[in-house]
Amino acid sequence: MKNKLLFFLLPFAACSLYAQDTETESTEEQPKERQEVRVYGGFESNVQWYLNDKGRNIEQPVNPIRSNNYFLVNYQYSRFTAGFQLEAYESDALLNYNPGFTGAGLGTYYLNYKTGKIDLTAGYFYEQFGSGLLLRAWEDRALGINTALRGGRVQYRPSDNVRLTALFGQQRTGFEVSDGCVYGFDSEFNLSSLFKFEMSDLSVGASYVGRYERVDIPDPNFNELTNAFAGRLSFIHNSFYFSGEYNYMQEDAVLDVQNRINNNFVKPGNAIQLNFGYTGDGLGIDATVRRIENLKILTEREPSFVDATSSSLNFNDKVLNYTPALTKQHHSNLANIYVFQAQAKVDFIDPSIMKAGETGGQIDIFYEIPKETPLGGKYGTKVAVNAASWYNLPGQYRFTPANYDTNLFGAGKKYFSDYNIEIKKRFTETLITNFYYINQYYNKLWLEGGEEVNANIATGEVIYNFDTTKSIRFEAEHMWADADMKNWAGGTVEVNLNDTYSVYVWDIYNYGNDDSNKQTHYYNVGGAYRHGATRVAVNYGRQRGGLVCVGGVCRFVPESTGFTLALSTAF
Repeated sequence: MKNKLLFFLLPFAACSLYAQDTETESTEEQPKERQEVRVYGGFESNVQWYLNDKGRNIEQPVNPIRSNNYFLVNYQYSRFTAGFQLEAYESDALLNYNPGFTGAGLGTYYLNYKTGKIDLTAGYFYEQFGSGLLLRAWEDRALGINTALRGGRVQYRPSDNVRLTALFGQQRTGFEVSDGCVYGFDSEFNLSSLFKFEMSDLSVGASYVGRYERVDIPDPNFNELTNAFAGRLSFIHNSFYFSGEYNYMQEDAVLDVQNRINNNFVKPGNAIQLNFGYTGDGLGIDATVRRIENLKILTEREPSFVDATSSSLNFNDKVLNYTPALTKQHHSNLANIYVFQAQAKVDFIDPSIMKAGETGGQIDIFYEIPKETPLGGKYGTKVAVNAASWYNLPGQYRFTPANYDTNLFGAGKKYFSDYNIEIKKRFTETLITNFYYINQYYNKLWLEGGEEVNANIATGEVIYNFDTTKSIRFEAEHMWADADMKNWAGGTVEVNLNDTYSVYVWDIYNYGNDDSNKQTHYYNVGGAYRHGATRVAVNYGRQRGGLVCVGGVCRFVPESTGFTLALSTAF
């Protein structure tokens, strides 16, 4: 009860926090000095009231009103910064969040000292080495992810061209930390001045990550300390750029079908990622290819189980590395029904479905048709084309006893593809239109169980600006799908009344479902109020069950109906 009371009083206390100056005593020999104390932070609350929905046979949970709340305060004085984050999930966290986030308490805290060359942190901290394929400690409240490391970190910059980082810690899981310990070292060197480049930029980097966890297995065929290494290179010349990264993890136990350590199934892991592109007048090209094999690094080798069908892996809990799906992030509601999650781990589901990772890539092409041309018109026309395809690794697979031998090149069973085009056209100073066409293939059988789906999606959008603060947006979309839930239709109307108030209503309708009882409207109506750094949003409607993704990382949400209140502010 004290924890709850403390948490709910803190937002009001925050209103009285402000930056203040302290002064030293002055003498005739020394004038008084001023040192500024800066206090800053924020508060965020997301509340949902789940209701019964007879139309979908949904009954509200035992605790229908749930909330996730965060209060962050930072204090900065001279070269020192300290801070903490209080969290409360009362009386329970939102549905299908990490069950480790329960109750109220101190989530993170830290103390930092920083000069021009040294950066020291003790407590909880966030960090990323390279692209994150070996290590990324991060927070995303919308996904229920907070994998901060608790320990110590040292960053040293002997010059502007060199950055060295060393760290040690245990990864956060709920309000606790994992049993496994993490060691890390990262280096970054900019070589442009060494080679006296004037029109180019060249940098290289190297990383080491060690995960130590004691194992209670007689005669393990792997080491308790798992070592991983990475090297990377980045080069820019005029309008062209290229970067490449290679990651390797030494042999470690692979999880079996029950997500338990298999001492007789021990494999190394690796990942290769290449990115290259060009930017010029009216044209931009960006392409990324990636191959990942057995590179899901957990700070505890065996996931913890929530129930018979769910483990910590379902909540991105105790995952040390970062493997987002490299596909286009659509804002269309229908285009986000079938979304791809990166397949980084070995997963032998049955003798017909055996996965060791993924290989594939995506390319983006942006082109602006010049103004005062037949297709460009008075304001020009923007065209964006994206293509992404992802596959299982090709090779030889054996279910019993479990083993595989993959090929470096080639593609195995297709997981997913997304080919799309977006055309944005301004007709007048006040009228803008967007058109999207998307072709998707989703191998639901291999990715989550179900049918293979081919879908085509068309979306049209019109935005009319009454002035600099008032606008209205209309969107209509349709999906033609040959399996699973079949066809959908949807529409959105959004009105910005000024720079303070906005309202919206949208609906997506699964009219093509073969089961007439599941031909459901997923309607939502809501609005937002903004003032300075404060935003309040309310919503009522239906949540479609499935994956919700942010930046290519996803979590599963169940079907629900109810009210949502979101509040965020900063000071």
